[in-house]
Amino acid sequence: MEKNSRIYVAGHKGLVGSALVRNLKEKGYKNIIGKTLQELDLTNQAAVERFFEESDIDYVFLAAAKVGGIVANNTYPADYIMENELIQCNVIRSAFKNNVKKLIFLGSSCIYPKLCPQPIKEEYLLTGPLETTNEAYALAKISGLKMCQYYNRQYGTNYISVMPTNLYGPYDNFDLNNSHVIPAMIAKIDAAKSSNQPSVTLWGTGKPRREFLYVDDMADACVFLMEHYDGSEFLNVGTGEDLSIRELAEMVKTVVGYDGELLFDAGKPDGTPRKLLDVAKLEKLGWKAKTGLEAGLREAYRYYLDHVK
Repeated sequence: MEKNSRIYVAGHKGLVGSALVRNLKEKGYKNIIGKTLQELDLTNQAAVERFFEESDIDYVFLAAAKVGGIVANNTYPADYIMENELIQCNVIRSAFKNNVKKLIFLGSSCIYPKLCPQPIKEEYLLTGPLETTNEAYALAKISGLKMCQYYNRQYGTNYISVMPTNLYGPYDNFDLNNSHVIPAMIAKIDAAKSSNQPSVTLWGTGKPRREFLYVDDMADACVFLMEHYDGSEFLNVGTGEDLSIRELAEMVKTVVGYDGELLFDAGKPDGTPRKLLDVAKLEKLGWKAKTGLEAGLREAYRYYLDHVK
């Protein structure tokens, strides 16, 4: 990418998209284009085609998606597969029709089988059944990465895909009805602290193990790959380290400064038992995560206090 290249960040107001904009600006890229949902509905094929025809885009970061936690994914599977497929198809097709030089598609580690060998290598894709609670979203993301591969094979395009682990940080969604685990924990534990509750109850047993990547590290990896990687093989993006949900909760409790007890509701779903990515391929290319979990949690909590609470 040249510093004056026209770069479209789809989903520039979201968790990952906003981090991408920050990272690109820090690296000196000047022509960054973003459209809000009100300005451009990415599920509308005609609108997306018109935008690409009029905008002369050089590079695309496809970070726009319908995302949510276990409850939202499990309750609205038709919405999750339909909206994500429409976004992906419209943007990738329009990028191709308008000669975009390079595109990066952001997927998710939920594409892998529920009971995958650990750590999860890229080649484990499609080797077993998916986690049922987010199967619709996972299928959409698998379709997106395969679409990029197929366009490369058939048309010689340069579309790359990344599969990040669980992300968190500034501009996350802290709505308890559809948020992911870290923002949900921050909001719940902070509420318990504010109201002097003696305990706070969290979903599941606390036993599943998860890996978490600070969103600004994710953005840095994406820009690094856009600058340095050309290949149809998708890449995992993560830290290569995990911890139990209970350990995570204790860390969030410390960051928030809550003195009460943490309880776990085993009647609520745990999801996948463990999900740790093998990031050897990415590290071999020369990129590694920089932000420690506790430091990242402190930044996420600071954002919550300043902008959400």
